[in-house]
Amino acid sequence: MPNSGFRRFWAGQTASQLGEHTSLVILPLLAVLTLDVGASQLGLLRAVGQAPLLLLALLAGAWVDRWQPRTVMVLADLGRALALGVAGVAALIGGLGLPALLVISFAVGSLSVLFDVAYQSFLVRLVDRDHLLRATSAVEGSRSAAQMAGPALGGFLVSALSAPLAATSAAGVFVVSALSLVRIRQRFASTSGPRRIRDGVAFVIRHPVLRPICFASAAFNFFFAATMTVYLLFLPRALGLSAAGIGLALAATGPGALVGSLLAVRLPRRTGYGPAIVGAALISDGVLLLAPALHGGSASTVTALITINLVFGVFGQLVNVAVMTVRQSVTPHPLQGRVAATITFAGMGLTPVGSLLGGILADRWGLRLALVVMASGMLLSPILMALSPVARLGRRLDGNGMHMRFSDSRFRSGSNEA
Repeated sequence: MPNSGFRRFWAGQTASQLGEHTSLVILPLLAVLTLDVGASQLGLLRAVGQAPLLLLALLAGAWVDRWQPRTVMVLADLGRALALGVAGVAALIGGLGLPALLVISFAVGSLSVLFDVAYQSFLVRLVDRDHLLRATSAVEGSRSAAQMAGPALGGFLVSALSAPLAATSAAGVFVVSALSLVRIRQRFASTSGPRRIRDGVAFVIRHPVLRPICFASAAFNFFFAATMTVYLLFLPRALGLSAAGIGLALAATGPGALVGSLLAVRLPRRTGYGPAIVGAALISDGVLLLAPALHGGSASTVTALITINLVFGVFGQLVNVAVMTVRQSVTPHPLQGRVAATITFAGMGLTPVGSLLGGILADRWGLRLALVVMASGMLLSPILMALSPVARLGRRLDGNGMHMRFSDSRFRSGSNEA
């Protein structure tokens, strides 16, 4: 499967995702350690960084389908490197305040939306459908590993270098990504015709599988955003963990994600995509309910957190890969960017509200109770999928396999109809 173009794309995507998820921890820690913000202000900062998912995701899909996705990815990397570099330098000279940090967080979030939509669209063009599951598993494995290893790296950099220097170091990771992506030689002509946002939205709304996936994704990401806002405060303030201890606990999800990537290549083809997705979602979301039961910062507590995050990484990654493969397989090439953007918008658009809610409830209810309630809400996602056609997806994702058991040929994978 791998060719030089895919290897360079994979390397660049991996570096970019690592930089993105490292910055998602560095910027809040910069606010907490340098500006001494409270829970509500931290929730506001996270909400501002996530607001582009609501404001720009649909537009990003139309732009990516019109432009060269590789160019979008490179410019997004360089823009984020500049923003983080400015944040680090400003903090070092004492010129960084919360308003400036909010602007930087919004800029980084906006460019991350563009990159994420672009890489999903570019992957489908770079590899053929026969190798799509393996390629998606590799790419999503990197993304999920970065999503969980990034906080560990961010915590380590802040602990070892200070928050301002950690921000400038994260900027360098985006430069590495851009350098890898510019070396991809393949070019893909943009297809003709209007790039209407509503076409992608309509396709998702009419689709019997993508529609419930959108609802389930929205439920998960809303409650996950709220959970993480509380979680980032719960670990140091309720359990007394250091930045290094927090990073170690969160880092366990990285190896778990790699294991989940391997499972994602085999398990859906044995059990069917539906049972694999629903079962894995129940396990990954449910295991986080164990975290509020922990007390103190002892070695046994850290070990328990590592186990929780490891399980979450394994089964959360399996869900990510399987769902993305389903989406890519049933979506025509001209609509890839807009369908990815529609699902991103529907799935991630409420995360700013979730982050704000998490901070507010942490202040009013206390960290432990807020964490229990928000983590419980994540279970709504697998429940929604279990009650939908997603649960009945079979072992094959090709048109001849009739894996979805639906008669409407417009929704069969492999169709290139616009």
